Amino acid sequence: MKNILIISGHPDLGTSVANATILEEIEKALPEAAIRRLDSLYPDYRFDIAAEQAALLKADIIVLQFPFSWYAMPGLLKLWLDQVFRHGFSHGSKGKLGGKKLLFSFTTGAPAAAYRKDGPMQHTVEDYFPAFASTAALCNLDFVPPIYTCGLSYTARDDDAAINAQKEQARAHAARLIAKIGEIAA
Repeated sequence: MKNILIISGHPDLGTSVANATILEEIEKALPEAAIRRLDSLYPDYRFDIAAEQAALLKADIIVLQFPFSWYAMPGLLKLWLDQVFRHGFSHGSKGKLGGKKLLFSFTTGAPAAAYRKDGPMQHTVEDYFPAFASTAALCNLDFVPPIYTCGLSYTARDDDAAINAQKEQARAHAARLIAKIGEIAA
């Protein structure tokens, strides 16, 4: 299989149910995948740029896994992107990432019904994809349509039924993500 790199952009996986479960499922199904948990690697948000760029250079498939935050990636992942995807490395005439596949995988807190033109968000989830696609295009990366699951909001930690339901949704998300990785790795 090709080299798979998962960048976990959740700002605090220790409090996560969904994103933590997704990563656990990926670890079980794809033990050869490299998973970089930004929150534990860089709790001070000070990235080792050389290490992050080296990991990206080894990868054939790059997956950004995160909770959708204010209609985009969370601050930790955005800062990582700002600092690691530098001109001359990720893009520009000397860009080094071209030809790799880029897949965004995320969860939303709001349910799918909220992401309608006539709903509270006034946009579909797909309406937010152009920024992701533009990032891929600028870096000459092959944009893979995102995998996402809506309605995985924070669940009270004393409600076992709600936590288990959220974990089931996260496992279903992980299964779709793993299948997509297998498809694009072929």
